[in-house]
This record gives sequence, structure tokens and C-alpha cells, in this order.
Amino acid sequence: MIEFTLWDILRNLLLATRWTILLSLVSFIGGGAVGLGLLLLRISKNKACSAFAKYYIELFQGTPLLMQLFIAFFGLGLFGIDVPAWLAAGMALILWTAAFLAEIWRGCVESVARGQWEASASLGMGRLQQMRYVILPQALRVAIPPTVGFSVQIIKGTALTSIIGFVELSKAGTVVTNATFQPFTVYGLVALIYFALCWPLSKSSQVLERKLNVTHRNH
Repeated sequence: MIEFTLWDILRNLLLATRWTILLSLVSFIGGGAVGLGLLLLRISKNKACSAFAKYYIELFQGTPLLMQLFIAFFGLGLFGIDVPAWLAAGMALILWTAAFLAEIWRGCVESVARGQWEASASLGMGRLQQMRYVILPQALRVAIPPTVGFSVQIIKGTALTSIIGFVELSKAGTVVTNATFQPFTVYGLVALIYFALCWPLSKSSQVLERKLNVTHRNH
């Protein structure tokens, strides 16, 4: 029987952690790009565009991420499309992330005083110019804490991708446990690694929120 040291276990988990971090970054960046597009559609004066964004957000927020992963991986297979686990995981997480970020950002945009819209309109700015030069810079300041906070949910959400065979941190934990028969050690280390990834983001979100509140009171 092969003996596994604590370092052997940790090394294998850290190798898989790279994929958790990479998938989280892809989900956040891709989801942010799609989410920004959804935000613009959601606040558009075009009813069809606004309705599309609204129902998209409701669909992805109202259904489990696990189900979305299954559809991305197995659903396309019904049409003869072979989707690798990493691609299905990335697509599902991007679409899921986009829905939540779009809604977070919509709330931040709507928190900007209506007078700012009216003032920029009086200067002859179009809708996109208003968003770019007046509304988004103000909304961004409010959006940073909840956006950073949601990134924690993205990291933890990557654990669900193990169900479709993507080998990230939690899946590696299962594989290593099957090889070492040391579930408490392995999953204890898995929990510590997740904590090490998420805790700094949670704290930075709280710090940013406090700074924002102080700045708001000073003004």
C-alpha cells in the first residue's frame, strides 16, 4: 500500500486549485462582459430589449446552477454536440454570473440620482454618452463592494462543476480521498484552501463598503 504524506496530499490539491482559480477568473471576466451587455439592455427604453434582459436574469437566477451545468454538458450532447467538461463549466458559469452581476449593477445604476440623468440630457448627451460619462462612473463606486463580494460566490460555485467531471479543487479532493483513504485530512485541507481564496475577497468587500459609507457621509 502506497503511503501518502501530508505534502503529497496538499501538492495534488494545490495543482487542482489552479483550475479553480482559472475557472473563477474566466467566469468573472466573461460574466462581467455579458452582464454589462445585459445591464444596457435591461435599462434600455426599447421594451423588447428590456424584456429579454429581464427574463434572462429571472431564468438564470431562478434555476439552480447545478441544472444549468447539466444542460450545458449533457443537453448539447442530445444534438450530437460533444462539449468538453471545461468548456461546459465555463459557459454555464459565465451565463450564471452574468445574470447576477447585471442585476447587482442595475441596482447601482438606479441608485444614481435622477437629476444626474436630467442634467446630462440637458447638455445634449445621448443615452450611451450619459451612461459612459455620467452614470456609470458614479454607479461604479457603489458597485465595487457587492461585485467583489459576489466573486466569493463564483469561487464556491466552481465546486459544482465536479458533477460534470471537471477536475477542480473539490473534485480533486474526492480523487485524493479515494486514493489515500484520509477523508478528514483531505477535506480539511480543501476547506482551508477555499477559505484562503475567499476570505481576502470577503474582507476587501467589507473594507470597500466601509470606505464608501465614510465617503458618502463626508459628502
